[in-house]
Amino acid sequence: MKKNFLFICFVLLSCFSLAAQNPSESFTKLFARFKEMAVVYEECRARNDYEGMSRALKEQIALLEKVEPAGEGANDREMREKLLANQYYNLACAYALKSKSKAAVEAFRKAVEHGFKNYRHTCNDPDLASIREDRRFRKLLGRIIQYDNLHMLRTARSYRREQTDSLPNFTYQSASDHNLKAVRERFRLDSIAGSGDEVSKIMNVMTFVHNNIRHDGSNYALCEFNANDIYNYHKATGMGVNCRHLAMMLNEMYLSLGIPSRYVTCMPKDPNDGDCHVIVAVYSAQLGKWLWIDPSFNAYVKDENGHLLSIAEVRERLIDGRPVVLNEDANWNNKVKQTKEEYLENYMAKNLYYFICAEQSRFNAESRYRYTGIRYVALLPEGFETQSVSGDMYTVTSDAEYFWQPPSSAK
Repeated sequence: MKKNFLFICFVLLSCFSLAAQNPSESFTKLFARFKEMAVVYEECRARNDYEGMSRALKEQIALLEKVEPAGEGANDREMREKLLANQYYNLACAYALKSKSKAAVEAFRKAVEHGFKNYRHTCNDPDLASIREDRRFRKLLGRIIQYDNLHMLRTARSYRREQTDSLPNFTYQSASDHNLKAVRERFRLDSIAGSGDEVSKIMNVMTFVHNNIRHDGSNYALCEFNANDIYNYHKATGMGVNCRHLAMMLNEMYLSLGIPSRYVTCMPKDPNDGDCHVIVAVYSAQLGKWLWIDPSFNAYVKDENGHLLSIAEVRERLIDGRPVVLNEDANWNNKVKQTKEEYLENYMAKNLYYFICAEQSRFNAESRYRYTGIRYVALLPEGFETQSVSGDMYTVTSDAEYFWQPPSSAK
């Protein structure tokens, strides 16, 4: 069941006006009544009064159906549909909890008609347990599975081998570079990495970045994009930085220790989805493979036998259903624990459709203030096209073997 009722009230107030009536009076009354019903609903839910919940939701739906988008804005119409979909879904839950199967399925049908798409939440919502095996409900689920992130990933076409002789070589800046030397010294990375084996050093440096720089996915930092300036920006302002900046910072730290790595932009299929995620692929000479390292969530992934996995391996396993194991201490800002189901099977499944890496992994590869000459390589499933990687800055391939080739030092 979805419960953000008061938030919905404020969204409603900002997005809609009452059709053919005085918005300053009539709409204010409508909003006040909608808010009252939100409070009534919460009170009924607290005492498991499913009939009361249903009455409150039905009145909210009736109020929503009295309003229309302000002006001709498509965004307003979309918001109204989302609100109706949300409330019809909650009504389905209330009916299901009362074992009113027919009414529950009908309410869920209306939620789907208004654009409800959250297949995974629906499958796992205990409020819908009484209709889980209902034939009509299963049919409706079949209509929205196409929007499930893991399903979309599993329906992606495979990669293909290509002629790669003319494609650019991936390069990794030497730890002897003066900027990387300064990073190593400034952060005392030899001490942070510790005296253990290479894998333990990789993990220790990731955790250092995670614990010392707060993640804020909405903030595009006002600084140069290198480890020194990102760290200084966070400490001076107290503001977090986004996943890209955390990955850039960690990437430079690995390079400064002589460990080849790249920051990898993990992209969704949907061109209208503005959210992606950036993590690090670090090459372990000890294990002879790339490793999935995510400083935003202090995350890495293993198989069922405890072997660390690469980004490519995690993607393959999610597609074919083999086990993936997220580390127990994966978290967001040391506040919110991450789970395999949400982090890997939902969020990252969405963002593993295709990948983008810089040709040259180096200090200050990108800048907020100037063009650094950077060029990128994008790995796309066969037959998939997107404007996101068009233009002279991008080389596009569907050859995964080329894209994930080990550093030349490891060949």
